[in-house]
Amino acid sequence: MWDRLVFGTAIAARRSALQSHFDVVRQFEEIEESCIPSYVHGNRLAAWVAWQRTKVAARLYEQHAAAGPILDFGAATGEVGHLIDKRGPYTIIEQDDLLAGACGEWQDIRRTTLDTAQPGSFAAIFALDSLEHNEDIPALVRRLVPLLRSDGIFILSGPTESGFYRLGRRLAGFSGHYHHSTIFDIEAIMAKHCSLIDERRVPIFPTLFRVTAWRPKSA
Repeated sequence: MWDRLVFGTAIAARRSALQSHFDVVRQFEEIEESCIPSYVHGNRLAAWVAWQRTKVAARLYEQHAAAGPILDFGAATGEVGHLIDKRGPYTIIEQDDLLAGACGEWQDIRRTTLDTAQPGSFAAIFALDSLEHNEDIPALVRRLVPLLRSDGIFILSGPTESGFYRLGRRLAGFSGHYHHSTIFDIEAIMAKHCSLIDERRVPIFPTLFRVTAWRPKSA
């Protein structure tokens, strides 16, 4: 009950902050590829699903991550950073200056790129609903996984692209034209480099998203 209360309070505060900061209708094209329109969606069920996958990712971090630096890849406004008890500095990779700027207004962040991030330097990496936006996912995974420490954890989430998911996305008003892969395809790529240690479905049925935790195979 306490866990639900803490998460519920944090999520309500973040939803309100996002609604105040962004004009989703006017800025929709700018922020469509982020999760912001889902987080503040007028349909409470759609918003619940969006926050639930982030909450599940936060729980996996709390359960499995060791202390040390955190990397949030494709962070947008870094909402998972508000739901975790951070055990190290919080670094983001986010190409969009509008989103990264908003993230920096609310949290103490460092910003880096794949070219400047140091191998073996992160205790945890989040890639939450971001990898499917890229065309060459195998190449991206090959660059991200080495950034983990040997005891690091990689927390991944993404859409199933099932019939239920596509219907829900259409009803919520999103096109999804920027999705190049399903979470199942991405997990198959991850499995070549990491070992799966935990998995969750959001919701359990029908499963619209999967959230998983991985460790480097060298660990």
